[in-house]
Amino acid sequence: AQRLVRRLPVGESVVDAILALVRSARPGEGDPDIAGHLSWGPGPRAGQALMLAVRARALLQGRVAPSLDDVVALAEPVLKHRMALTFAARAEGETLLAIIAKLVARLG
Repeated sequence: AQRLVRRLPVGESVVDAILALVRSARPGEGDPDIAGHLSWGPGPRAGQALMLAVRARALLQGRVAPSLDDVVALAEPVLKHRMALTFAARAEGETLLAIIAKLVARLG
């Protein structure tokens, strides 16, 4: 099953969405309003983990390729433990889940 998941084809739009999402979730990159709230963000392995997760989700749902819906559905569980808010962001009441939701909303 693991080999099958890794062999699933992934469309260019899904790859681009994963790369854009992971890059925009790093401090100093992407939207300054969001990046300024992050003390650290996901690295390359987060992108790899998200890619593997969207493939597995597609396969479990009987599809032969992942879609943007898979990226949207799995962004939070994959990214939330790979990011940290600044003290100022926490003091303002910002949450990681809200930040991830804003980043995901920009994919569509």
